[in-house]
Amino acid sequence: MHHLPNIISFLRILLVAPIVWALLNHRYDLAVVLFVIAGISDGVDGYLAKRFGWESRFGGVLDAIADKLLLVSTFVVLWLLAVFPLWLVALIILRDLLIVGGGVIYNLKIEKFNAEPSLMSKLNTVLQIILATVGVLSLGLLKISPVVIDLLSWAVAITVVLSGFGYANTWGRRVVKRDKHV
Repeated sequence: MHHLPNIISFLRILLVAPIVWALLNHRYDLAVVLFVIAGISDGVDGYLAKRFGWESRFGGVLDAIADKLLLVSTFVVLWLLAVFPLWLVALIILRDLLIVGGGVIYNLKIEKFNAEPSLMSKLNTVLQIILATVGVLSLGLLKISPVVIDLLSWAVAITVVLSGFGYANTWGRRVVKRDKHV
């Protein structure tokens, strides 16, 4: 049973291709259902891992990869469908590149560490899931006010920047602290 969170994360990765297919083929109803399932699975795998002590380094990495693949691919497709502006999608991708690239460099050049998402990063992920869901719903399933999409977009943009700076600051402090002890 201790592998269940990892299995759920892997299944979320498998949902990426059907979600992209559904969006590109204007099957927005199916895309919403799959995206909501993927979003819920993100909470479930984390809850199970923490609740039952099933956390692992591999599971943390797999969960992060699943989140990045799901959200980035969804936002790129929604940009292609003219739901979101390029600047927002680029900001999301740049943050993810900073986190992934910074984490890899930190692990290779400095020391190994377990990925510990910050509260701001978790908030950003939740807001991205909500915004992506609202974006898909706005493609004809529900009439969504552009003001709602704009407000959510700015909330995502602000938390993207704050969490990106937060990660850079945390890694920087770790380097300085490590250098003082070496």
